[in-house]
Amino acid sequence: MLRIGHGYDVHQFAEGRKCILGGVDVPSERGLLGHSDADVLAHALADAVLSAARLGDIGQHFPDTDPAYAGADSLVLLSRVAELVRSEGFAILDVDCTVAAQVPKLSPYRDQMRKNLAAALGVDVEAVGVKATTTEGLGFVGRKEGIAAWAVALLERRS
Repeated sequence: MLRIGHGYDVHQFAEGRKCILGGVDVPSERGLLGHSDADVLAHALADAVLSAARLGDIGQHFPDTDPAYAGADSLVLLSRVAELVRSEGFAILDVDCTVAAQVPKLSPYRDQMRKNLAAALGVDVEAVGVKATTTEGLGFVGRKEGIAAWAVALLERRS
């Protein structure tokens, strides 16, 4: 049985924070605000994987009200999501992600993001797609107020 899941996340920019995307510390004047490291890409992907397995969302498993997750490495959380879906009998077959950011420029970091996400999920890098786009100056992303990410995941139930 194949299952598809979709995930979405958004984080606003903030002074004095790092801009972590797909586990990469992307050089930027401002970083992303969040309880954890605010890796909007890893969060959207975690939600997609959880959704495909019908296991809720990242906020349910790692609530931002829990001090244990303050400053958490989102790749570690993504690894825990992968372990959870495997324990429920699912295999992660393929994932694809889109990041919408007016700034910073992300294309130089895409390959490293794919490698990081693949390692966290325990899959081959060829099973992970990452692409970036701008919003042509439209909306909160276009006004350089934050970054949004979407992800889809294809899982197969094996047990």
